[in-house]
Amino acid sequence: MADRTRRGFIGGAAAVTATAALAGKAHAAPHAAPSGAAKKAGRRVAVLGGGVAGLTAAHELAERGFEVTVYERKSALGGKARSMDVPGSAKGGRKPLPGEHGFRFIPGFYRNLPDTLRRIPFKGNANGCHDNLVPSSEVMLARTGGREDLRIPFGAIGSPPPVLTPDALLRALTAFCETFSRLRAHEIAYFANRLLVWFTSGERRRLESWERVPWLEFTGAARMSADYRQLLAIGITRNIVATKAEVASTRTVATCVEAFLYNALGRGADGEPDRVLDAPTNEAWIDPWTDRLRALGVVFHTGWSVTDLRLEGGRITEAVLEDAGGARQAVTADHFVSAMPVEHARRTWNEQVRAADPQLARCDRLQTDWMTGIQFYLTEPTPIIHGHINHIDTPWSITSVSQAQYWRGRDFRADYGDGTVADCLSVDVSEWDRPGILYGKPAKRCTREEVAREVWAQMKAGLNDTGRPVLRDATLHSWFLDPAVELDGTRASNDEQLFIHPTGTWYDRPQARTAIPNLFLAGDYVAVDIDLATMEGANAAARAAVNALLDETGSRAERCAVIPLYRAPELEPFRRQDELRHRLGLRNVFDLG
Repeated sequence: MADRTRRGFIGGAAAVTATAALAGKAHAAPHAAPSGAAKKAGRRVAVLGGGVAGLTAAHELAERGFEVTVYERKSALGGKARSMDVPGSAKGGRKPLPGEHGFRFIPGFYRNLPDTLRRIPFKGNANGCHDNLVPSSEVMLARTGGREDLRIPFGAIGSPPPVLTPDALLRALTAFCETFSRLRAHEIAYFANRLLVWFTSGERRRLESWERVPWLEFTGAARMSADYRQLLAIGITRNIVATKAEVASTRTVATCVEAFLYNALGRGADGEPDRVLDAPTNEAWIDPWTDRLRALGVVFHTGWSVTDLRLEGGRITEAVLEDAGGARQAVTADHFVSAMPVEHARRTWNEQVRAADPQLARCDRLQTDWMTGIQFYLTEPTPIIHGHINHIDTPWSITSVSQAQYWRGRDFRADYGDGTVADCLSVDVSEWDRPGILYGKPAKRCTREEVAREVWAQMKAGLNDTGRPVLRDATLHSWFLDPAVELDGTRASNDEQLFIHPTGTWYDRPQARTAIPNLFLAGDYVAVDIDLATMEGANAAARAAVNALLDETGSRAERCAVIPLYRAPELEPFRRQDELRHRLGLRNVFDLG
């Protein structure tokens, strides 16, 4: 990757974007006078959204000498990736307990986000924030009902073949499945064959056929055992893809399964298959990032919500926002990068804006769902395994990770909370509409306290069912549920949802460049190579948006590297052959039906 990584600081520091008031209706937003190169026409950019996409866009633009201001509706930067303080949890001079929307998972097949991490300075690190990544060594599938938990070391695939012929790939996939699944031989053989079909499918078949086929159908789950469905069709996707196999398209799921397997085979990866940060996210990444951007001249306004985009003469002339004090503000800029999640971004596109670009209207068909985190703080270190746990039989589709074991140079008791907390078990809840085991209600019909008790009970049902109490009530100090979720037992709302990928979603995903010359889109819903709602997708989309802006302005600045997912060159002849077979209406040559 080194030869594809852009280094070098391009351009000078920039100042805050100028703003203008709506007469009688809006106040002027605060601004500083631009200086030097920033005074050049066409250099003012308003980035609407301060999550991973918005911060990436700001980073790339500021390095190229643009005058960038970021407006974020939340009171903090980082979006769903940020960590947050648990209110009232700090005592004795310690930091507050760290909460988060959900745990961070940065697999080795991510390539764009790691490039950004390397370019964020961090004291004592030669490679910036990238050196704060810590690899996990295994993953566990926790079973209930006395069934044995499956622990999968990341070396389970064995020595990767030097040349990936279809036969060698099939043998490697079979060996991997045999190691962790313990399924019947014919089920393993069938699943390995389906993956081989995907690996050798051309782009046209992937887009025109597999995008329309649900992952469960592609894997033949309905004809297989319950364990096959749980382990291979559902469980493996929850860990690798963080999406629902029941509704997701084969193209979305298989794209990331392919990337993960190439990663496990040592092909085209930035690092180990499973990596986490060595501290709470803000400490290890977000705070150093925003410090870097401020040093580059980026200005931030938090608590500012976009309400409208004004279109005149075919261009966006201003964005209307509500500031942290509730006052209406009119923000002008030469260019606007909409970097909000899709469910928030599309609310800002009025009829005139939508009419100017039909792809914006198609975004109304994109769907979101709940995938939200809760943290349990424990009074004893509880490193269940050195990796993530997929609580595979839980009705609420739970995954978790014990975090303190990764936080190098930190003593949890001494550094956080009230001095009694020794660990943080961070949990993601992916299914909010199925009844639980404790109250018999879906999560959306529970109170916040009931959600906490239910999640704890579901984890214990899998981890404690062999007689050894892995999780003990006596060690549970407290819990923290993402405040974006509001529950009262009857009504439920979630301000930070997850973009999901039912079949056919790809056709409604927009490009980073819009038909409005000074409006660009950045977010994990934008069409990029990884085809999944991830930090990597948000980062890649922001790079594409910046490149489109550079093209629109005729800039001579170096374009952002948008690094594609790895594809094995040995399999390209089979993919080209499949393009022809697909045009002729024939199956993939390895597809047994």
